[in-house]
Amino acid sequence: MEKRTIPQGGEFLIRQTRLEDVFIPEELTNEQKMVHKAALDFVNKELAENAELIEEKNQDQVRKWFAMAGELGLNAIDFPEEYGGESMDKICACLVTEAMGGGHSFGASHTCQTGIGSLPILLYGNEAQKQKYLPKLASGEWIGAYCLTEAGSGSDALAAKASATLSEDGKHFLLNGEKIYVTNGGWADVLTVFAKVDGEKFTAFILEKGMEGLSRGPEEDKLGIRGSSTVSIILKDCKVPVENVLYEIGQGHKIAFNVLNIGRYKLAPACLGGMKRAIAVSTHYALEREQFGRKIAEFGLIREKLAQMAVDAYVAESMAYRLAAAINDKLEALTDEEKQSGEAVSRAIEDYSIECSLVKVAGSELLDRTVDEMVQLFGGAGYIADYPAERAYRDSRINRIFEGTNEINRMLAAGNFLKRAVADKLPVFAAVEKAKSLELNDEAGDGFLSVQVNTLEACKAIFLVTLAEAATRLTTRIAQEQEVLGLLADMMIRIYLMDSALVRAGKAAASKGVGKAQLHAAAAKVYVGQSLPELASMAKQILAYIAGGDNLAPVFSMVGKLASRPQENIVGLKQLLAGKVIKAKRYPF
Repeated sequence: MEKRTIPQGGEFLIRQTRLEDVFIPEELTNEQKMVHKAALDFVNKELAENAELIEEKNQDQVRKWFAMAGELGLNAIDFPEEYGGESMDKICACLVTEAMGGGHSFGASHTCQTGIGSLPILLYGNEAQKQKYLPKLASGEWIGAYCLTEAGSGSDALAAKASATLSEDGKHFLLNGEKIYVTNGGWADVLTVFAKVDGEKFTAFILEKGMEGLSRGPEEDKLGIRGSSTVSIILKDCKVPVENVLYEIGQGHKIAFNVLNIGRYKLAPACLGGMKRAIAVSTHYALEREQFGRKIAEFGLIREKLAQMAVDAYVAESMAYRLAAAINDKLEALTDEEKQSGEAVSRAIEDYSIECSLVKVAGSELLDRTVDEMVQLFGGAGYIADYPAERAYRDSRINRIFEGTNEINRMLAAGNFLKRAVADKLPVFAAVEKAKSLELNDEAGDGFLSVQVNTLEACKAIFLVTLAEAATRLTTRIAQEQEVLGLLADMMIRIYLMDSALVRAGKAAASKGVGKAQLHAAAAKVYVGQSLPELASMAKQILAYIAGGDNLAPVFSMVGKLASRPQENIVGLKQLLAGKVIKAKRYPF
């Protein structure tokens, strides 16, 4: 297989993506499949049918599950072996996260453990810290937590008030303050806590259960993920040894923000796992439930829901593993010395900060749409706690808040792309000029998805032209125009999903033949057909807002022309997809 070229972050918006540069789920190795199977087997055996037990929040039971996951290597798939890990790649890590996404509230607890609960130490800890904490986190003997949010500092993390003052003897820092909404907080043995040294130097510290001055508030009564622990962490002259400073004093922001990038891209496969379970549960219910003397799986509007669930899962899966592989390729290209440097690893991942934000938003919102339709498919039973749809609906909602709210991530994605354009890190302005003269020829190419590929290019052109008009008219004010940035980010999300789905379908056809890739083609066509009018509408909303009395008729005309593409037979394609979902009784890919 030809080696993939490592793309720049955000490059998908300005260039046509080569099939050979993108990893797709159908290319999983046998080892990767075995990892996924082991994680799924654990979830199906221990968690899937134990939702009520999970929600009891019995700490002994939770620790038993963490220990079992540790024995299987699931707590530290991508940790180095010297720290108790399996030294596997980021694709494997995402496969485990996906499987855990179907494990009810424990999935959130486990994702915290393997992500923000341990990554600060893995990436930024010194050797002594890594040796002390990582093996026990990997085995599940210890549980990790991450303490960043405060009552007055949520998305604005650097506004934190928690303080750290060096003791007179110079041996300890005394931490004071309160962290809220700490996942795993009630169980945690090891906590990464952020506080300001001398009131201004934002710094990370490693705290341990039982430290003098550390206490916990009561468990929060939450809307969803009720089986996970969420408490406040209270610090009153908490004595923390100076050797427990993580990385460097005043450098806590690097840890906080870079670890969040990892959490964002891993949230996408976690949401995917929830989507796949929702599809399977919904399909089984539709095949059992009868109305008017027929199984409701026979009714067109029920089948349409199942088809849309499958389409949403397909594009989510395509984007999640595309990004995981790109990040893995970027990390593998580092030198051995750079691989040992948390800062170098973080910089490599940060190159994909745009995509990390996009997949986080897309994954969480596609899961929300899936479980919403799940409730609707269950009807009245979907609103009753005795049925699985109600819990899935509640549990899903937190994902739009986790790892930075979706609003913040929209601002980051669009804002970072604009910054890279201005800094000339991406040849955006040249791409804009090319977009203005784009001519599409649907007769060109091999015919398989050539119309849809051209539609994608039209969408990229619409985005680039709209971006250029907004940047020109709003100039530096664009950074404060959140509604505009939000719409631009939504356009970026649709382009990344369309691009990922079309590449996946194209590679499936290239490897299996066009005839065996029709289901892939159907999913990609449906999503492209749905996204084009949405994207064009977003562009027009931006243009109407920024016009300010100027005549933007030529730009509106260009958008209208580019958006005038052949109409997909979405109804027929969904009928094909629904049939496959019902036959498989699960996600059919």
